[in-house]
Parts: sequence; C-alpha cells; structure tokens
Amino acid sequence: MGIGERLKEERERLGMNQTDFAALAGASKNTQYNYEKGERSPDANYLAAAAEQGVDVLYVITGARTPQPSASFTAEETEFVEDLRTMDDSDQAVMRRTAKAFARSSLSK
Repeated sequence: MGIGERLKEERERLGMNQTDFAALAGASKNTQYNYEKGERSPDANYLAAAAEQGVDVLYVITGARTPQPSASFTAEETEFVEDLRTMDDSDQAVMRRTAKAFARSSLSK
C-alpha cells in the first residue's frame, strides 16, 4: 500500500469526502485526487495541515501508525511524556532518577 492509498484511508477514517478534506488541507479536489491515486506526492505544508485535521501523517508516509500514549494517561502525564521524549539521553536519565527519588519519598510518608 502506497502513500496515496494510506492518505485515502485516513481521509475516510475521518469521515470526509475529497472536496472537503482537500479544502481543509489547503489543496484542490483535483490535487487531493492525484495524491490519493499516487500520481503526485503531498508536500510538507499539505501534510502539516492534514495532521491538524487528525491524519496520522507518520502512517501516511511510512505505513507505521504513530504510537498512542496510554488511554489512562491524564493530559498532564501525556505532556510530561512528550516533554521527556524531546530531551537528550543525559537529561532523560536525570529525570528518571528525580522521579524515582520523589516516588520513594512519597512511599515512605
């Protein structure tokens, strides 16, 4: 399955027709059609706009779904994990040690 087919799958998953989706992503219906048929490849601006509509752009490009955080995470926990992922390895190690220290402290109370 190619980029165009996955893009179409994502558009349909969102319950949108080509015309409406193309307008939201900043493209014409004809361009949307060409993307989905694999005759043209979407550019970064289009993909960014599609992501804002809920398209899993990683899936469209690679065929691998974007890993989703646990459904049980609060918004703050999700934000914390996303922040953690942007840190370099040494900063992540500091955060893990800090979190463990706070957790141990809380357990001993």
